[in-house]
Amino acid sequence: MPSITGIAYKNLRRKRIRSILTIFGIALSTWVLVSLFGFNRGYEASLNNDIDNLGFQVLLTAKGCPYEAATLMLQGSKSLRYMPETVLDSLNQNAAVDKITPMLMQTVFDVNKGEEGGMVGYLGIDPETYPSMKPYLTFSSGAWFTDRDAKEAVLGYEVAELEQREVGDLMLIPEKEVEVTVVGIMKRSGTQDDGTIFMPYKALQTIFGVENQLTSVGIKVKQDVDINAYEEQLYSIPDVQVVSMAQVKNTISNLVSTAKVMVMSIAIIAILIAMVGVMNTILMSVLERYQEIGIMKSMGATTFHIFRLIWFETVILCALGGIIGSLFSIVMASLTETLIRYILPYAPSGALIRIDFMLAIKSIGIITIIGLLSGIYPAYRAAKIKPIEAIRSSEGEL
Repeated sequence: MPSITGIAYKNLRRKRIRSILTIFGIALSTWVLVSLFGFNRGYEASLNNDIDNLGFQVLLTAKGCPYEAATLMLQGSKSLRYMPETVLDSLNQNAAVDKITPMLMQTVFDVNKGEEGGMVGYLGIDPETYPSMKPYLTFSSGAWFTDRDAKEAVLGYEVAELEQREVGDLMLIPEKEVEVTVVGIMKRSGTQDDGTIFMPYKALQTIFGVENQLTSVGIKVKQDVDINAYEEQLYSIPDVQVVSMAQVKNTISNLVSTAKVMVMSIAIIAILIAMVGVMNTILMSVLERYQEIGIMKSMGATTFHIFRLIWFETVILCALGGIIGSLFSIVMASLTETLIRYILPYAPSGALIRIDFMLAIKSIGIITIIGLLSGIYPAYRAAKIKPIEAIRSSEGEL
């Protein structure tokens, strides 16, 4: 005598196209669900990694909007504000400070960049303090600048690849007609530094005519220091904006939370559509087998047997759809990440989609539970079929 599982499988094979379409709908819902969970995990990890890789806990910029300051820190900015270099003296006098590093961002328009030209950014740094705050930056060739005033440049991995530059090459700074020598090429770091052109900040001040001016200062405090209390002290410095890494992280997380809610809404809609598809498939199967189920009950099948049979059909559909969808999400993870980066151009570096075995199993379990809930009504309808009415219906058709 065939098992209930075998009977359920054969019943689904009767209407192959309908069953395949239902499984495909469940698979799409699972793909969305797994990708969403993977994005939640990957984005948080990548954001924390990027913040940690900045090497400092507090950033000082010229007074202005803190969102502009965060943009300057993470991506660079075209509308630059300046603060006097003398701010370094007051910062060094504070016992809470472990290290500070001055920075000067400058941008110029390069007519040779792309078809219509584009902006090129230069980050002026202190070669004595900046490298110690970013120990993950290593060289594929060359080294840091010889001194703070040298007209030299260190290229991030992506810049070197795009410009096809090597150590010893000369680079022209557009608009300024100044040549600088490439003294170092970075290895890939997977951070925003890969797309950065580094120069000594003193040399950049001279070239752009902004002597004794800075755009930002990175501050690393000692381990036993209360960062919040230290930030309160920084507010007393005139004409500066205090941006902590915690503030930046919270700001970006809040902005992305809106996108997460939208994606979650789409996922819920997709799951609801899958539930309706499962319910429709099973319910149609029950109605088409009305007489057959009646005959099964007249031959001794109990209400529980019929209910379990219909539920097994639901389990098969949801399990197959969940497995296919999970495998699809793993295979398409890179494409999904590309789409997310297109929607969120300021997403952190690193993997935004992180999917593992346990996450896939969890998602399959959720989809299966949702499918089982969808199968309650069709299974109930099938279990309540009366044998005599089903048989009479069959005779009437004859």
